[in-house]
Amino acid sequence: MIELSIMQKIAIWTIPVLLAITLHEAAHGWVASKLGDKTAEMLGRVTLNPLKHIDLVGTVIVPIALLVLGGFVFGWAKAVPVNARNFKNPARDMAWVAVAGPLSNLLMAIGWAIVAKIGYDLSAGGTSPDNIGQFLAYSGMAGIAINLVLLVLNMIPIPPLDGSRVVSAFLPSGLSYTYNRLEPYGLFILLGMMFLGVLGPIISGPYQALQGYLLQLVGLH
Repeated sequence: MIELSIMQKIAIWTIPVLLAITLHEAAHGWVASKLGDKTAEMLGRVTLNPLKHIDLVGTVIVPIALLVLGGFVFGWAKAVPVNARNFKNPARDMAWVAVAGPLSNLLMAIGWAIVAKIGYDLSAGGTSPDNIGQFLAYSGMAGIAINLVLLVLNMIPIPPLDGSRVVSAFLPSGLSYTYNRLEPYGLFILLGMMFLGVLGPIISGPYQALQGYLLQLVGLH
């Protein structure tokens, strides 16, 4: 594989990043609608149209900056609005809505692993015109990367990340209320962990394990 320029990297990462973030948020809204809360659906957020989900900073600026700087790439979209009061069992149903996002990233990572395998096979077999095989291979690996990072990151139990919704569902109501009051400070906690060099190691272990399994699953490892 050749060394890529910044513009080539952006071209390769654009579709995987947009799909990863868009489908993650759409999955939250879709599951919420199935469990009784139509808020996201009424606002047009249960859609695969990325324009409905894009956040200028989280979907565009941050991923591009991380790509240029050479760090692990992640981002976020506009949060899908969910009204837990519309659920029959608010704590349990909110946990299912939360899990839907990371689960969508896992399924996409599997799909991108298949794309990467096809790309590598086309390149190795010399049957790929105009470097299509190479493009698919790079895009597939990028798709695996962004989706696994989002999966692992979002399952960290720091409010408002998805993992915190799952933890909250198993806590007594009083403790759950106190725990969720950390939500306004969650972003600052994550930024602090990143600057202290703690966040990377927390993500890298599960990420590498899942990546290795997926690559083995499709015959690339």
